Amino acid sequence: MQTFEKIFGTFNLFDALDIIIVAFVIYRVIMLIRGTRAVQLLQGVVVILIGTGLSHALDLAALSWLLDKTLTIGLFAIPVVFQPELRRALEQLGRGRFFARSTTVFDEEDIPRTIGELTKATQVLSKNKIGALIIIERDTGLGDYTETGIAIGAIVSSELLINIFIPNTPLHDGAVMIQANRIVAASAFLPLTDNPELSKELGTRHRAAIGVSELSDSVAVVVSEETGTISIALDGTITRNLDEQTFREMLSKLLIKNKERGFTLFGRKAGGSE
Repeated sequence: MQTFEKIFGTFNLFDALDIIIVAFVIYRVIMLIRGTRAVQLLQGVVVILIGTGLSHALDLAALSWLLDKTLTIGLFAIPVVFQPELRRALEQLGRGRFFARSTTVFDEEDIPRTIGELTKATQVLSKNKIGALIIIERDTGLGDYTETGIAIGAIVSSELLINIFIPNTPLHDGAVMIQANRIVAASAFLPLTDNPELSKELGTRHRAAIGVSELSDSVAVVVSEETGTISIALDGTITRNLDEQTFREMLSKLLIKNKERGFTLFGRKAGGSE
């Protein structure tokens, strides 16, 4: 009781202001990295911090030593790992956007309709041998890649997807990025996989699809320009030669199951809902 009075006996208005400012900065940082790969990395940091606190409280010497060393190394690794997010934070701070209110809205109530539109689009693209690359975001945010493309912000429709990938049009080259039921960007650039064991017949679209699936839990849909075959890349592997029924069933299993998964850190549900 005396300790409590000692701590709060000197509490004043400036202390309250200090707490409010720190809380607001933490909130803005979370909002800034939301929708990027940094969320999963930050979750790992939180787990390590909790483990460190518990190991010290329980006097687990070996575990405490290991986690302390991990945190020490992490202090040097964080600026490298979070370089894109740190750069974006400084840019937004310089532009006065750090205090701006986030307006991102996710709505995935009609996932079956979205799957239907994707299925219709891929079938038309396949029959006409029009190459396409469509990335569907799930837990791992892809904001870094989305920002390299042209903002769209439209509801997913087969007609729009087909028109985007028509050859020799401004947006046909690159990837379409989808969050829930919206096309957020087109003509986005993605990293290519470095896997040396891939078949030589796989082109740039397939390698980009595998590359982004290696770095995230996204679902990458590819339509081959040479053969018209439809493929899905997931977790660094690619499933090729999908017919209409198999494609629809595979997407349904991946997206609807992903939607029904539970709570994740910072309030993000699977599939990008808020």
